[in-house]
Amino acid sequence: MKLIIGLGNPGNRYDGTRHNIGFHVIDTLMARHGLTMMDQKFKADYTIWRHPQDKVLLLKPFTYMNLSGEALLPFMSYYGIAMEDIVVVYDDLDLEPGRIRLRQNGSAGGHNGIKSIIQMLGAQDFKRIRVGIGRPQGGWKVVDHVLATFRPEEQDSVNEASQLAADALDDWVDGKDFLKIMNTYNQRK
Repeated sequence: MKLIIGLGNPGNRYDGTRHNIGFHVIDTLMARHGLTMMDQKFKADYTIWRHPQDKVLLLKPFTYMNLSGEALLPFMSYYGIAMEDIVVVYDDLDLEPGRIRLRQNGSAGGHNGIKSIIQMLGAQDFKRIRVGIGRPQGGWKVVDHVLATFRPEEQDSVNEASQLAADALDDWVDGKDFLKIMNTYNQRK
């Protein structure tokens, strides 16, 4: 079984915000495959995608970003999912909107959701897809930036990045090697 977790904040108040790009990618993947969230468990909305290659859990925590690990670890334990079988999708300030970057491991890089996951798992050896949200402009604080919606002129790039991330996830679920997927998608745009 595989697990894909999109990071974000729950509730209508945060719909469409930069910090919720992980949720947006999960929604893009679900729409592509005719899936809907089926239930709640362990502080998250989830569904099980019965893909021909494997069962795949799609997860959107409702713990708020800074406590994302509290939802991920119980799912991994309950379903017996190994570290190499998870991918975390989240926002990245250092990438411009429209860009994605895949990694097989690494530090939190200042991202509180990833910090929570690393703390709960006791390791940082898990696959990630970082989706660009850009840096704050005009003296905005980071917290205001990540909780703001994308500007209209960024929306096409954001949708393109969500589609690219979903493409990369499809490739991974189809059984392609993550390093090869990285080499393909990290070179784009």
